[in-house]
Amino acid sequence: MDIFFTILGFLLMLLGIIGSFLPIIPGPITSWFGLLFMHLTEAIPNNWTFLGITLAIAIIVFVLDYIIPAIGTKRFGGSKYGIYGTTIGLLLGLLFLGPFGIIIGPFLGALVGELAFANKDASSAFKAAFGSLIGFLFSTFLKLIVALIYLGFFISDFWEYKGVIF
Repeated sequence: MDIFFTILGFLLMLLGIIGSFLPIIPGPITSWFGLLFMHLTEAIPNNWTFLGITLAIAIIVFVLDYIIPAIGTKRFGGSKYGIYGTTIGLLLGLLFLGPFGIIIGPFLGALVGELAFANKDASSAFKAAFGSLIGFLFSTFLKLIVALIYLGFFISDFWEYKGVIF
């Protein structure tokens, strides 16, 4: 069972890193479940304080993921349409542009949202789209850092107890 939990935990770690870029998957929370499965093995001693602190961090980052892009958009004069456009642009960008869509999609989505639905002039819409992009990139970077740190914890525990797991 330890091997199964370890493999499942590692897959959740990878899914958490991917989730740092995709808005559908909560990256740090998914990575935390990877840590949880690693700590549910009989090989690794349970450290509930560690798991509690890392869960709290994952939840805080999850909440901030929704707040930071809105702050970026609002700070640069955007509206809720710019925020909606950012999310829609990210999804469409990933579908049609692949990895480049992560950057281009949110920007274009916010720009279209501001121009088409908020009735802003091009200069204001461009400024709001830039703010949305900055907020999205910061939020994505934060999620990625947390997911990578959790992966580091996972690998460290695995390396320390690999003889007991296998």
